[in-house]
Amino acid sequence: MTTRLSTDHRRAVRRVLLITLGLNLLVVLLKSIIGWMTGSLSLLADALHSITDSANNVLGLLTNQLASPKPDRDHPYGHQKYEAVGALAIAAFLGTACFEILQSALERLFLEETTVTMNATALWVMLGILAINMVVAFYERRVGLRLKSHLLTADAHHTMSDVWITITVIGGLIGVWQGLAWLDVALAFPVALLVLKSGWEVLRENLPWLVDEMAIAPEAIHAQVMQVPGVINCHNIASRGLLGRQVFIDMHLIVEPTDVPRAHEITEQVEARLDQVFGPARITIHIEPYDYKSPHISY
Repeated sequence: MTTRLSTDHRRAVRRVLLITLGLNLLVVLLKSIIGWMTGSLSLLADALHSITDSANNVLGLLTNQLASPKPDRDHPYGHQKYEAVGALAIAAFLGTACFEILQSALERLFLEETTVTMNATALWVMLGILAINMVVAFYERRVGLRLKSHLLTADAHHTMSDVWITITVIGGLIGVWQGLAWLDVALAFPVALLVLKSGWEVLRENLPWLVDEMAIAPEAIHAQVMQVPGVINCHNIASRGLLGRQVFIDMHLIVEPTDVPRAHEITEQVEARLDQVFGPARITIHIEPYDYKSPHISY
């Protein structure tokens, strides 16, 4: 059995989360000040929504501390699924944000409008806030993809939802400024759908990992194993985990040699090949008798 572990990127992830936490707190402060200056209830609500970005960063820091790839006695397969749990919590925040947007839009449709005082200074500050959110989102996504961190990419999705909300608020404030009060409400509904789409993408990326969905097609594993000299066949192939991050592969193997040392040498060659192609991987191989036959590649 080969046990090469995935690289521990927690320190790099933690550094990104600390940087984005500082920027998100700055965004909350600026939105609160501008909201108080202009009297915009929607902007103050947006500031409250931005607090969830900071809460996500704090949650991410706690999750990242727990998500060690190194196994221990109580967690022999490592702790990396804690990161997926954190990503699902972010998906829940995205769903909450979608509900908040729709609720605010409906209230503004049926309730009396609040007087908003808009000026050029407030608009420029809001554009600066928008720029900060976009930098945070793209920075988190770029580093998350490089480190294969689902936590960072999920948080980037959430930050992008804040970008669209901020755009909606800016558009609405400009619309009110120009006498087009309906524009703010009209823009809110498509933004809610975009936030919902981001939440669905986070769920789609993380649920397969949590429920041990197949990581690699058994046919692909079979094709690689059959290229190793001395292998007759392999079957009952199963895999789980996250390809490129950490996968676990189990299989039954039939080899030409009948003595244990030579059969073991071939299994090591199989493990090395699979780890090179699909690794980092932990691979468990069960040797079958020479004359054993099975028509099934997988379960």
